[in-house]
Amino acid sequence: MGWLWAIIVGFVLGLIAKAVIPGKQHIPLWLATICGMIGAVAGNAIARGFGVEETSGIDWSRHIFQLVAAIVIVFFVDMLYTTMKRRKHGGQRV
Repeated sequence: MGWLWAIIVGFVLGLIAKAVIPGKQHIPLWLATICGMIGAVAGNAIARGFGVEETSGIDWSRHIFQLVAAIVIVFFVDMLYTTMKRRKHGGQRV
């Protein structure tokens, strides 16, 4: 059940990150989901580093850390993906 929640959270974070970043992102949905999953893990680690522990109810501060991490990861992965795709097509705009 943990993997299912990780995929769902990653999917939602990836979609939100793509919506927040200005302009068009070229990464496919499956890659945005993986970036969201990585963002969730990184956000949890950063939150723990700032002293945010699990609390009863919704822990908004931890979710904000997760979302910010997902946004940063999606942004950089999209830049890398676009660059790699451009190289593959001989420098043409994709």
